[in-house]
Amino acid sequence: MIARYTIAPGNEEAVLSLLRELAAAARTEPGNLGFEVAALVTDPRQVVLLERYVSRAAFEDHRTTPHFKRLVLEQIVPLLDSRVVELFDAGE
Repeated sequence: MIARYTIAPGNEEAVLSLLRELAAAARTEPGNLGFEVAALVTDPRQVVLLERYVSRAAFEDHRTTPHFKRLVLEQIVPLLDSRVVELFDAGE
């Protein structure tokens, strides 16, 4: 999964802090293989999340966790200008 966030001006530090908390929580999920957050060097408002899960079901499980709902839906999304989420299947 690749998510691209554009953070609303002035919210960069708040969102990055919440994303660090989200990444730490997501990495403890049994189906998570990796969760990375990267800000664009030339524009820290542009952030990419790279998430890997053992299956689509594990990804869907992630989206139902209390930490996803609390951090992403309740706290992060209201601080964004835009959010694009793309799902990919990795080859074996």
